[in-house]
Amino acid sequence: MTRFVFLCGAILFCPLALFADSEPTGEVVIEQPSRIELEPGEINLVGARAVQQLVTTGFYSGEETRDLTGEVEYVSVHPAIAKVDGSRLIPVGNGETTVTAKVAGQESAVKVTVTNVEVLTPVSFKHDVLASLTKADCNSGACHGSPSGKGGFRLSLRGYDPPFDMVTLRTEYFGRRTNIVAPDESLLIKKPLMQVAHGGGRRLRKEDPMHLALVNWIGEGMKLDSEEAPSLVKIDVYPKKRILWEKSPRQQLYVMGEFSDGSIKDLTDLTVFSSSNERVAFASPEGLVEKSNRGETTILARYLDKMSTCEISFLEDVDGFAWANPQENNFIDTLAFAKMQQLQILPSELCSDEEFLRRAYLDVTGRLPRVEEATVFLNDSSADKRAHLIDQLLETPEYAQFWSLKWSDVLRASSKKFNEVGTHKFHEWIKNVVYSDVPLNQVAYELLTASGSAYENPAANYWRASREPDEATEVTAQLFLGIRIQCAKCHNHPFERWTQDNYYGLAATFARIGRKPVSDANEEVIFMKNDGEVTQPRTGETMKVHLLLKGDVEVPADTDRRVVFADWLTAADNPFFAKATVNRIWGHLMGRGIVDPVDDFRDSNPPSNAPLLAELTQQFVNNDFSMKWAIRTIMNSRLYQLSSEKNDFNSEDEIYHSHASTRLMTAEQLLDAICDVTGVREKFAGVPIGTRTVELAEPPADHYFLKVFGQPQREMACECERSSDSNLSQALQMINGPVIQDKLKVETGRLQTAIKAGKDDVTIINEIYLAAVSRQPEEVELNAALEHIKSSAERTQALEDVAWAVLNSKEFLFQH
Repeated sequence: MTRFVFLCGAILFCPLALFADSEPTGEVVIEQPSRIELEPGEINLVGARAVQQLVTTGFYSGEETRDLTGEVEYVSVHPAIAKVDGSRLIPVGNGETTVTAKVAGQESAVKVTVTNVEVLTPVSFKHDVLASLTKADCNSGACHGSPSGKGGFRLSLRGYDPPFDMVTLRTEYFGRRTNIVAPDESLLIKKPLMQVAHGGGRRLRKEDPMHLALVNWIGEGMKLDSEEAPSLVKIDVYPKKRILWEKSPRQQLYVMGEFSDGSIKDLTDLTVFSSSNERVAFASPEGLVEKSNRGETTILARYLDKMSTCEISFLEDVDGFAWANPQENNFIDTLAFAKMQQLQILPSELCSDEEFLRRAYLDVTGRLPRVEEATVFLNDSSADKRAHLIDQLLETPEYAQFWSLKWSDVLRASSKKFNEVGTHKFHEWIKNVVYSDVPLNQVAYELLTASGSAYENPAANYWRASREPDEATEVTAQLFLGIRIQCAKCHNHPFERWTQDNYYGLAATFARIGRKPVSDANEEVIFMKNDGEVTQPRTGETMKVHLLLKGDVEVPADTDRRVVFADWLTAADNPFFAKATVNRIWGHLMGRGIVDPVDDFRDSNPPSNAPLLAELTQQFVNNDFSMKWAIRTIMNSRLYQLSSEKNDFNSEDEIYHSHASTRLMTAEQLLDAICDVTGVREKFAGVPIGTRTVELAEPPADHYFLKVFGQPQREMACECERSSDSNLSQALQMINGPVIQDKLKVETGRLQTAIKAGKDDVTIINEIYLAAVSRQPEEVELNAALEHIKSSAERTQALEDVAWAVLNSKEFLFQH
């Protein structure tokens, strides 16, 4: 059958083009600052190996700041006590001196105290050697830190297991890796210098801090740290926040470490720096952040298992930009627009009523508005009709069906995890709590503490899906904390603060969950056992129940550990649950989370608008963790109601929601939409005819169309299991697949019924457009369709062509 493609646009499956990378450009413009400030404000150098990175900031009118670290002249009053090398301060002799930064007639001075310069503090294996190997990337997962190592040389990932690394470096390979007599001849030194062939390439340069640390440690006899040696408690990166304009395209950072004995030490040299958005800025190994494009980035400073972040914005005036003062409907708009105004991103115009109508129905109920519903809304002239529609949709059973589908996906409700009866009971339970708007912290509490028969108490099915403490730990952390803690099972998380101790302390919470079958082998009872412990595999320690950021807790033997965990998790002041939950809801409505992916909160994946997320979280808590409140509030914002059509000032924005997100309908939405437009329901085994795809308790087996369009099989608790990527198979399904072709020909379908009823071409075309895209066809579209029908020998086939073309249009396929 020949198909006619209308001006509304044929289906197009292609990934979004990535923005081209830019090289760091621009020089610092000094001009005349009103004042300058030298940091740190006070400097204490202890021992001959101490060093301090200096940072100088210039202050200008309008609160503008510029990093002048590399532009100023540094003068030490007593070079015999401390001298300046570039922008680094190095001890020479004991005593006190002053270091002054000078530029453009401005000065700033700091007091410097040097002590114990005659003491050559031994190189620390943990704090210097392992930190050097980490900074050189030698112990990364792609190199010697992989489970099998490289070239017979294996290190613990990112130095998480110092005793193992000590054995590897000192005694393995017949001691040939290190040479105490001639440290420079050690393979550990020669290979990363490329003096001997090395598959990992050059990792060290002579006399750099990493090279010196390794050479000196070997020369000093490869000693272990003494038991009395202070341990690193935390690190802080400075400055914590900077907003820089065109005349300051870079920012030098410095890192201070606090040790258990109270001492403070500059750790910049051996800190690993990374940028969360390299399209905006790159961070050099020395901690120099250089601009690539305007925007925001978070710099993660990582020293062994300690981390700290700072926020840096590179702003610039955009030609022709003028803030339009868009109307603000609620606090969401206030905070979102403040961010856009600062970044000089202009939000799109308000979407049309037709666009809002379709968007609201798809987001709340998962279906398209019916023709009569569209007609009523579009003919309504009241000013508050959008807010009224949102309220109306949130009270429909279809809202509960669609949003229970979302929760059932990540809660892994399927016969593979429970059984058919358990799945249906669990699905009904979820649907009821969604429809009744049970506070989501209460829902989480009921899931986490559920006991008894999984049939009589459907929430207990949560523990049928997570059968082992490790699995329960990972699923619970991702679902309710928004943390992907899986990496910490085998080693300290390489890009996050979570350690093996955190992981197995969490796992101890779920070590005493018992399961036993009842008379029917398919039914299970969940109960608490009197025993069951978790052992940290690396240390052999029996773990106490651990609450993240709070610490270990003592749980009496007769107390359900899950209750202790659930009480902490669902409290109003919990730092994880409310934030992760409301961000997940935001992501479903806006197409992208404020933290994205929505279940991947970590220091190296910062929120696009931290003040907005913080306020949304607090108000979510204040409104009793109500999902309906969150949906209603987000949808009533102007931000949600912006058009997807971009302008000259937001065309590159994909994270600040300055325009509506355009995304392919989900598999269930799309199949139901095709059924709605054609008027022919899909048939699923075991359920009544007419059951919508979004109403199914679990994904149907072997439904090719749904699989092609990314329906998850509920094997994972991750939103990522649902694929949203477009591909050729999808295009073939829409263009030539049986779903559309067959439904258009059904005698009882919309199209064939209209033809048999004697409706004219214009009426039929109008109905198709209203059913598919919630609007009347434009004149050019209508004329093109009529011309095609007129030129065709067979009217019925020509009308099928019209319907096929609309169903294959981007406007139909995408939420926008």
